[in-house]
Amino acid sequence: MAGSEGEPRYSRQLYVLGGGARRLPESAVLVSGLRGTGAQVATALVLAGTGRVVLHDCGAVCTADRAHQFLLGESDLGQNRAKASQRALAELNPCVVVKAHTEELSEAFLASFQVVVLTESPLEEQLRIGEFCHARSICFIVADTKGLAGQVFCDFGERFVVDDPAEGDQVSAAVEHISQGNPGVVTYMGTENSHGHLFRDGDLVTFSGVQGMTELNGQEPIPVRVLDAFRLEISDTSSFSPYRCGGLVSQVQQPQECSHKPLGQALEEPKIQVASPKDLPRSCSLHAAFQALHAFRREQGRLPRPRAPADAERVLALARSLGAQQGPLDEDIVRAFASVSAGDLCPVSAVVGALAAQEVLKAITRKFLPLDQWLYFDALECLALPGAAQLTETDCAARGSRYDGQIAVFGANFQEKLGHQKYLVVGAGAIGCELLKNFAMMGLAAGPDGELIITDMDTVALSNLHRQLLYRSADISEPKSVVAAAAVQRMNPDVRVTAHQNQMGPATEILYKDNFFRHLDGVASALDTIEAPGTARDGTFPVCTLRHFPRTIQHTLQWAREEFEGLFQLPAEQVNKFMEDPAFLERQPPGKVLEQVWDSLRERPQDWRDCVRWACRRWQSSYHDGIAQLLHIYPPEHETSPGVPFWAGDRSCPHPLTFNPDNDTHLDYILAAAHLFAQVHRVPPCMDRAAIQAVIRDVVLPPFAPQEGIQIPLTEEPTEAQVPTDHRQLTEVTQDLVQWRQELVGDEDTHAPLMEPIHFEKDNDVHVDFITAASNLRAENYGISPANWLTSKRIAGQIVPAIITTTAAVAGLVCLEVYKLVWGCQDLSCYRNSNISLAACLLLRVQPPPAPTYRYGGREWSCWDRLEMRAVGADGQAMTVQEVLDWLQRTYGWTVTMLLCGDIVLYDSKADAETRAWQQARRLSKNLEDARMLQQQDLELLYICEGEDAEAEDTRPPLLCSLP
Repeated sequence: MAGSEGEPRYSRQLYVLGGGARRLPESAVLVSGLRGTGAQVATALVLAGTGRVVLHDCGAVCTADRAHQFLLGESDLGQNRAKASQRALAELNPCVVVKAHTEELSEAFLASFQVVVLTESPLEEQLRIGEFCHARSICFIVADTKGLAGQVFCDFGERFVVDDPAEGDQVSAAVEHISQGNPGVVTYMGTENSHGHLFRDGDLVTFSGVQGMTELNGQEPIPVRVLDAFRLEISDTSSFSPYRCGGLVSQVQQPQECSHKPLGQALEEPKIQVASPKDLPRSCSLHAAFQALHAFRREQGRLPRPRAPADAERVLALARSLGAQQGPLDEDIVRAFASVSAGDLCPVSAVVGALAAQEVLKAITRKFLPLDQWLYFDALECLALPGAAQLTETDCAARGSRYDGQIAVFGANFQEKLGHQKYLVVGAGAIGCELLKNFAMMGLAAGPDGELIITDMDTVALSNLHRQLLYRSADISEPKSVVAAAAVQRMNPDVRVTAHQNQMGPATEILYKDNFFRHLDGVASALDTIEAPGTARDGTFPVCTLRHFPRTIQHTLQWAREEFEGLFQLPAEQVNKFMEDPAFLERQPPGKVLEQVWDSLRERPQDWRDCVRWACRRWQSSYHDGIAQLLHIYPPEHETSPGVPFWAGDRSCPHPLTFNPDNDTHLDYILAAAHLFAQVHRVPPCMDRAAIQAVIRDVVLPPFAPQEGIQIPLTEEPTEAQVPTDHRQLTEVTQDLVQWRQELVGDEDTHAPLMEPIHFEKDNDVHVDFITAASNLRAENYGISPANWLTSKRIAGQIVPAIITTTAAVAGLVCLEVYKLVWGCQDLSCYRNSNISLAACLLLRVQPPPAPTYRYGGREWSCWDRLEMRAVGADGQAMTVQEVLDWLQRTYGWTVTMLLCGDIVLYDSKADAETRAWQQARRLSKNLEDARMLQQQDLELLYICEGEDAEAEDTRPPLLCSLP
């Protein structure tokens, strides 16, 4: 059954953090420093459902805060930062207690927290509080951002135990064979998504559902040695029973202890985590640079002035004198860091704040290994943008603007350019919300001619609220794009934002034509999936595997999804068509559809008790009679050929279940199935478990009687089990349906009641209750280990696990690249592809490779190139086909032998002379008129040139024609 009350809200997060996430409501975290980075940390913790979050800041809100602190509004100016932020954060999650603290941080006050986070604090404060936390085993985190760089530090004490250190789900695999021997050898099947070895030497594993060698089931965890990608050595199995079939081998997670040094010692002897060894010298130089910056601030009482060479040189001198670096100091890194260290950028705060927030979640949930112990991040490549090095102190001086932190890095002229941008954001989900928040802070499209368009066809759901900060409980069922646009304007009223509710795809090409995209400066895709029309759905399995020979819980869950559709959606849709369309019967071939309609009408319940009785019959049919019928056709001793057992290898021999009303899984199935059946037939359901059990106990089910002549396919062809057709019965069914409809419908003024088709919804608890129970009963039939409610929901609902920290970090990294695009940079070396793992606290940023190139028509092209032609003839009208051919000849020297627009042949050199002349003289607009495509002003034409080879189709740049 469904889990705790908070699971619908936090379900996507639970898939990431596991059972340890249930510690969050009991935890208390202090976040000190409520500028950009602190706001990001606090927001992530509140959205994640941390029990108590206390905000500490003694400063007042100033105008410049509003370029990176997204919780603040115009009315908050002059107020305490912590108190102003508390009001905004309290609205995000009513389950979290959010308090503000404006006094000094005393030791008595600090002692009440499990985790303390300091952001952008003086080093002396960090050392004092860090020493106290280390002595009392309070997890201590420092997160700081300065301009284009940031640092994160963790001290979780000397003996911090991680309950679940691994990334991803627990590894499990279906067993194919287990040998008798010392050692025994397990052969297993790779999962549908596995690549390479699933297990490692020394892993502990358990077995379940093994038939034959049952001694392995329920044993204490066994260490393994990996032989290859599909074989493991285990302990002595020589005295065990012979393996027959089935079973699951599962990895057991082992707790791991880690030890951290206190901050003072870690400064002198730093352990810096890097994605690649070549990144270590850069991180070591940043380690020295941050310490030098603290020293500069103590000495000068301020940060270095933006682009002030003397200040940057002083920071460099301090870095040299500290002697804190490991290896040679990269002086260019230190200078660059110091020259923009007074800046505040929302994207950098998003990345560093997300990294720090994830470490807080690790501390509370004990899921994933914590950072060991320092991590440095920078985007100093932005200073290599063409012309950026020439920016002066005057260019980057404060203007009293909300964007002063950004101007300090990129200059005032760039800020004006940001305001002129016209951008489209596709998707207003988790990443979309973070992008929009950053865009609002950056001032993207905040100028008089700027434009920010958001399109998303979805509505706000409860499960969105733990990671999509622009939405509140009151927004549930409202269009995401509309709510997001309003939130952007609250954050920055100057942003010119428009909401669309359209999907981007072939169906909306008439709205989003080339002219629409030419008007834009950029498009940000914030989609988590890409649907390709005509491709198979992910996670599909061979039909006969699902119906008769499942091996994994994924198989039984997919079977349960199809069972849901076959019981509660398709029959109701067919009945509705039958009731609404008098000619329905005439158009149906004799067979399954007619029987489906008849069965649905014949089984119509009068009350909820009938629904319970139906659910009991369905249980018996699915989990007893159906399995008994399969074993009647293929008994356990059946052989494929002499000496070769049928039930072996990837076929596990099932066993029928006997219904037990006191079995929780059995009862869960009846409750969910009866509820859904009642909903389909518009009958009020019963929610009284005891009353339903009383009805169940009175149900008498007929004994199983095997059917003869049924053929069950053994191949992977998508065919039904073959039942002999009874033509007399089909005729009777058709006659009965006609009579039934006449009796029910009567005259034309009478409207028959329609059934309610139910489409599976992954966030509906009753739907998931049915899927979980149906799948686990099926798994029990075949000796497959069951899945809990939450795992079943994830797999059946094809849910992508998600968490606010990851989406915030990804959006921050994207926005750093947006800066470069807006700057107009054409140098690929300034851009970065980023890969991030918050579980391992690793961030890899590399220069993107150039676009692939190819040769066509004697020239080199890339995948971004296309031919653009304004198809206006000398007379101001649309070009003729001959004028298009002449343009291609004149511009590129190509002789075209065929020209097409979609399926329309505009020109074919092999046609007879009269046809060619007619084709050449026709205007493009006339061709469109004949094809009823007049609404299109932009055409993509396909051309074939003389002398093309067979591979030319893949290398030919597209030709786009714009009509007048």
